[in-house]
Amino acid sequence: MTRICGIELKSSDAILAVVDQGEDGLAHVDTDPKRIRLANDENTGDVQSFFDTFCNFIRDNRIDQIVIKKRSKRGQMAGGAVSFKLEGLIQLCGNIPVELLSGQSIAAAQRRSPIEVPASLNQYQEQAFLTACVWARK
Repeated sequence: MTRICGIELKSSDAILAVVDQGEDGLAHVDTDPKRIRLANDENTGDVQSFFDTFCNFIRDNRIDQIVIKKRSKRGQMAGGAVSFKLEGLIQLCGNIPVELLSGQSIAAAQRRSPIEVPASLNQYQEQAFLTACVWARK
């Protein structure tokens, strides 16, 4: 069994959804927290706190793979500077492989073979969940 953490980065938040991939397919794992916020990206203590909280989440939930929904680097829908800082911190957390998956890939996979979103999932976690599921189906 592989445990995958899908992440959507929005503003100062890392929105998390965990999926187990086993012989029976994919299953959502209800975890806490569901999002981790970087309070002030200019404060070293807050940055360290985000990093520690995220690394503890990964360790405590025995995550095998991290998949982040990629943000555009330029243009009207470009990700903010803080979200790129969060991405870097996530990539440095332990020896867990981190992959980036584009929104276009996720949308195309949903059109080809829709993924049912479980009722146990909060609506704001949907993109993080789909990110994990699409990566697992590859």
